[in-house]
Amino acid sequence: MKLRNVLKTRTPKSPVHKSASGPNMPKAKWLSFPYIVWMIGFIIIPLVVIFYYGLTTSDSTFTLNNIALVMDPINLKALKQALELSLVSTVICLLLAYPLAMILNKSKMNSNSFIVMIIILPMWMNFLLRTIAWQNILEKTGIINTILNFFKLPTVNIINTPAAIILGMVYNFLPFMVLPIYNVLIKIDQDVINAARDLGANGMQTFLKIILPLSLPGVISGITMVFVPSLTTFVISTILGGNKIVLIGNVIEQQFRVGNWHAGSGLSLVLMIFILISMAILSKYDKEGSSLW
Repeated sequence: MKLRNVLKTRTPKSPVHKSASGPNMPKAKWLSFPYIVWMIGFIIIPLVVIFYYGLTTSDSTFTLNNIALVMDPINLKALKQALELSLVSTVICLLLAYPLAMILNKSKMNSNSFIVMIIILPMWMNFLLRTIAWQNILEKTGIINTILNFFKLPTVNIINTPAAIILGMVYNFLPFMVLPIYNVLIKIDQDVINAARDLGANGMQTFLKIILPLSLPGVISGITMVFVPSLTTFVISTILGGNKIVLIGNVIEQQFRVGNWHAGSGLSLVLMIFILISMAILSKYDKEGSSLW
């Protein structure tokens, strides 16, 4: 009891904080007003329109037939092929981006360095122009085959194949994998890595037990930023795949182009479900990885 009384007498009273709802709070709320307007106009309203057209017929009656169109053999094949190509492109981007991010991190280069700028530079150019440039490079009379013909070597036929689409996806989306991983790696405390090595961990153990788990948020973010646009793209498959390879994005784009908003919206809802499932799985692994530390 005496000790408790002493602690009560010696413990300073915590200062009374002013309420957060001070005179500056209305100003802060007004600052968020432009974003709220932007979110309503470009996120909520388009989603509501997609849900409306996807779940109704031309006479505004409720139906699930638009969603069931995904079971059509042509649409199912396009969805399956889109999933396969997007998964392959994401894996390739991860295998290329992680070593590159580690090299940049070990080189002690900041975000304004020349090499990082080169990686970001393609993102400053128009997406369509970058894809058309690869079409000119890969076509039968393109730059690659012209060089091969000059040296009397056999030409390659990559254009209008899945390999060309994967190449276009990897080229366009690789920076979106490199930058999140690099931004996480540069924030890892070097003392943690040195402590692991002082305790006898070799290079592989340090990477598997320290670097990889701590960089997992950047990996998850990069996978999401590559997989989602790869799954929904239709520009790359149209230009580099021609009419021979049709992805689910091409099917949706064709439905909207011919004015069939109900079918296009229904297929978009199916694609949205796949994206939400993939993001939920990735976020689950992200939480499991972060809980270890």
